[in-house]
Amino acid sequence: MSVPAGIDADRGPPMAIPLAHFVAGFGFLLAGATLGVLGVVGVAPGLAGAAHVHLLLVGWVCLTILGAMTQFVPVWSGLRLHSRRLAVAQLALVGGGVAGFSGLLLAGNLDLLPVAGGAMLVGFWTFVYNVGRTLSGASEFDATERHFALALGYVLLVTALGLLLAVDFTRPVLAAAGLARSQVVAAHATLAVFGVVLTTVVGALYQLATMFTQTEIRGTDATLRRVEEWTYPPGVVALAAGRLVGHAWLARVGAALAVVGLLAFAAVLARKLYETTVERTPMLSRYAVVALALPSWALSAAPSWLGRPADPATTFGHPAAGHLLAAGVVGFVLLGTLYHVVPFIVWIRQYSDRVGLEQVPMIDDLYDDRLAAVDFWLTLGGLSLVVLGESTAFESARLVGGALATLGFAVFAANLTGVVVRHGPESLRIGAFGGTSPKSSDSDPDEQFP
Repeated sequence: MSVPAGIDADRGPPMAIPLAHFVAGFGFLLAGATLGVLGVVGVAPGLAGAAHVHLLLVGWVCLTILGAMTQFVPVWSGLRLHSRRLAVAQLALVGGGVAGFSGLLLAGNLDLLPVAGGAMLVGFWTFVYNVGRTLSGASEFDATERHFALALGYVLLVTALGLLLAVDFTRPVLAAAGLARSQVVAAHATLAVFGVVLTTVVGALYQLATMFTQTEIRGTDATLRRVEEWTYPPGVVALAAGRLVGHAWLARVGAALAVVGLLAFAAVLARKLYETTVERTPMLSRYAVVALALPSWALSAAPSWLGRPADPATTFGHPAAGHLLAAGVVGFVLLGTLYHVVPFIVWIRQYSDRVGLEQVPMIDDLYDDRLAAVDFWLTLGGLSLVVLGESTAFESARLVGGALATLGFAVFAANLTGVVVRHGPESLRIGAFGGTSPKSSDSDPDEQFP
């Protein structure tokens, strides 16, 4: 796979910053997956369920999104990142916050949850300011930029509700405000998964799926994209608001709009994968799983959401389809994307200056193809067993599936970590305050105010 045309890597932050986000995310992925298996066995301590969700959703998914958007927004929008130092600070605050938050949940020590939650909030808001300030320089937003801007708004709401929930553990504040804790949890989870995560995923795939299939969005695809943009964002807001205030009909209308929007987007993704004539890659193999998992999840979610939209059991759609959404859709998007982004970052850092002067490897030569195949089948097989176990209440299938998926994640992390170790461990070295860049540093605000 070559470097896509039109990409100007010099516009992004030093490559070590997004790369450090991804590597830290690998650790949270393995910790969260292992904790999930221990939970099935029944030996996980404390509030293991909440810790499992936060390790995977915040530590793995959101930290990866933070790194990716910090890199992609300047590159795709032709802008310079507002501040490298803030990008480093967001990693330390969110990474440290989620590690502390999960550890406190496992230890059953809830008194300090607001401290760890506060660190995460400051980290996420730092990210919103930094990327939002960068994005504000764009003269006109395209579909990807519109989705990213929406996701930044969702981050503010999610983290504010999250901190309120953390404080409420030890000092009840929600009841005094007339809010039921279960409703706030449902709204928080809705905005996190369908607002922050899926909005970012949909926006990014409008770029990535066309770029790496070498196709375009036009005709029917453009119509489907308009349907998604007109239905999904208002659907997420209505669904979250309805759940927050306990208004079933508002939540039901929002759920219907969100399902329509996601089905429209899934059709676009499937059409791009069908039309492509490029060679199959680890990225496209994993996107193909997403193209099947997303409509499957949406169709299974529709009856549950339309019947009981405010029921906590249906927060993520059908009660037995949570992992289909979390791992089958979100997980495989990240796994596929990172199979290009991590080698790409290392390749740019190590080899781009040598092109034309000596023989250099291609981006896809940096990782091991055999390990990529192994982790794909382990993860897909494990996830399939987990979904089967959830839908049939067959605990052994959940246990075996969880173990296989965790092993697949470990092979995935080892393969991509090996890219960094073999081809450029210095790629992870972040200079003082994140200000070093081998390419350029002109007009960086950090350099203007040392």
